Amino acid sequence: MTVRIAATRDWRCPNCGLTVRLPVSVPNRYHPCPRLRGLTAPLVPAGVRARVYLVEREDYEGADHGRTQLDPELRRPVMSIVTERADGSNDAIVFAPVVGVVARGT
Repeated sequence: MTVRIAATRDWRCPNCGLTVRLPVSVPNRYHPCPRLRGLTAPLVPAGVRARVYLVEREDYEGADHGRTQLDPELRRPVMSIVTERADGSNDAIVFAPVVGVVARGT
């Protein structure tokens, strides 16, 4: 008889309080956070003090209009979602604008 032990890790959202238990083999987890206006935000390991927040794009949008990640509620361009931990480490999800190409036949 073989006994199998499945190691798990608890993840938590510091903004909305969502908690999820996943296998340790899952390195990270994301969810659409209602407190971050429905944008996909990371969960942090339970017990880790962290702050997760979004950063609006502050520069001129110009020709990138329509090709950037928009805040679904305010319709403002979002540059990134940042995770800052109490130990000073941080991560960022960066929403880079995509390139638009028009191909014309010759």
